[in-house]
Amino acid sequence: MRYFIVDDDMASRRMLGRIIMEGELGVVIGEAESGVKALSPILASYPDTVLIDLLMPGMDGIETMEQLKAQGFQGQFIMISQIVNKEMVGEAYEKGVEFFIHKPINRVEVHSILKKIEEKSRLKDSLIAIRESLVHIEPVVKSTKQRNVKEIVSTILNDMGIIGEAGSDDIISLIEILMSQGDGVTQLPPLKELYGAVASKRGNVEITKESKAIEQRIRRTILGAVNHMASLGSVDYTTSEFEYYAPRYFDFQEIRSRMKQIQEDHNEPVKVKVNIKKFIQVLYLETRDKFVQS
Repeated sequence: MRYFIVDDDMASRRMLGRIIMEGELGVVIGEAESGVKALSPILASYPDTVLIDLLMPGMDGIETMEQLKAQGFQGQFIMISQIVNKEMVGEAYEKGVEFFIHKPINRVEVHSILKKIEEKSRLKDSLIAIRESLVHIEPVVKSTKQRNVKEIVSTILNDMGIIGEAGSDDIISLIEILMSQGDGVTQLPPLKELYGAVASKRGNVEITKESKAIEQRIRRTILGAVNHMASLGSVDYTTSEFEYYAPRYFDFQEIRSRMKQIQEDHNEPVKVKVNIKKFIQVLYLETRDKFVQS
């Protein structure tokens, strides 16, 4: 990550630069003591993130942000401030600030926030790459493929008894994205990237917040599948659905634990671990195989 620091306090600039360097969080490509002096070098060097003081003489942090955005700067902003005025903080967030670093500067807080901004930037880059790959797919072919993929995944989820769960649509969208990647995905990208890709398809939503919601819905839906498989197995473990799906899609020991609870009629639920990555990986591979055969 490439950072530019704007703060009228030299000690603050030096401390932030030292934290970034010693923490191997990126590189500081420039600094300025005021918003006026920061405009030209920022627009010339185009850093990934600008760390900018809220209150500065001449032109404050919010005004500087507005000037930069008006001239085409699209990087991220982290505000530095000792002010706790809720109205000013709210205005800063409305103008596009990602995070606040409070004065006096704390090394742990800075390290944590810069790690978050790095992760968010990496997720954004991944989403852009996914969108660009989707652009090159012919619309008619894409439409047909998505329809077929949805039918295949829906049938599998129906067999597991979870097609009506809230997360089933998220799972279908996720598999459609994986299936749209040309010759196929040999290794799953990080789940966070996939959740973000699903969220980005849904229009005007806050990506990070929606990604977390997607993860929670998928987790609950897979847990529902575990319960359904365990219910089938506790009655008759020779049923075709149990024999096929239970050992492939889940950690079978978790299925056994849930079956035992059902058979013994315990009132307290057994805590079941959900392996989302395994479930999605197996579902994607099976969907790909069925799609090729169709």
